Amino acid sequence: MESSGLLAVLALALLPSLGNLLGVALAEWRKPPEWLVGGALHAAAGIATAVAAIELIPRSQERIETWLLVVALIVGAICSASIAKATRKIRDRMGSAAGRSTTWGAYAAVGVDLLTDGLMTGGGGAVARELGLLLALSQVAGNLPGGFAIAANFRSAKIPRGRRLSALAIYPLLPVIGALAGYTILAGAGGFLTGFVLAVFAGLLLTATIEDIVPEADQPEAKRRISSPSFALGFGALLLTSAYLGR
Repeated sequence: MESSGLLAVLALALLPSLGNLLGVALAEWRKPPEWLVGGALHAAAGIATAVAAIELIPRSQERIETWLLVVALIVGAICSASIAKATRKIRDRMGSAAGRSTTWGAYAAVGVDLLTDGLMTGGGGAVARELGLLLALSQVAGNLPGGFAIAANFRSAKIPRGRRLSALAIYPLLPVIGALAGYTILAGAGGFLTGFVLAVFAGLLLTATIEDIVPEADQPEAKRRISSPSFALGFGALLLTSAYLGR
């Protein structure tokens, strides 16, 4: 395991938490207009879809048979559903234990999401540095609403600013831990394992995008003249970035 490669991937793993921290800063400042939230989330959905379609699936096809790729996509979808179910249970149990709203449960759920983001970044970075970068960048916009929501919930629950900022400061560590695990699993792995895991990541990303990000993006009721171009812009931006990094 090259230490320089690992350090670079761990540095990339800080990007997913950047979206959360930007959302926190926004919540501490002011509430953004709904059309902007909806547009940003649709752009994030476009970026995530492009990562799966342009980077993960083609790289997987180079390494494993198509029928195995389909199996891995289904495994990824199941993993996505399992993660969503687990985070809901964490949110509900912690909120109930706190005897108040699910503020701390939602905080823990976002932490689980960041850990998963780091796992994908680390695994992708072990395959190719540019893939790790693209995976990390794809998660920045998608994580911004989560950071905003948690910080806003903390303020609504009247949690002191120092305490809530201390709690939120833990977030950047979680994707780094996940990236370390992902890098360790795929660094030097054979073609079969690499291709299968990349397809699992693709299934996880696509399912989370369709089942979680898009419905959340539609809640602010952003008009189609904003949401549709935003989705295409996100997809196109990732396509251009992928082409540039692949040179």
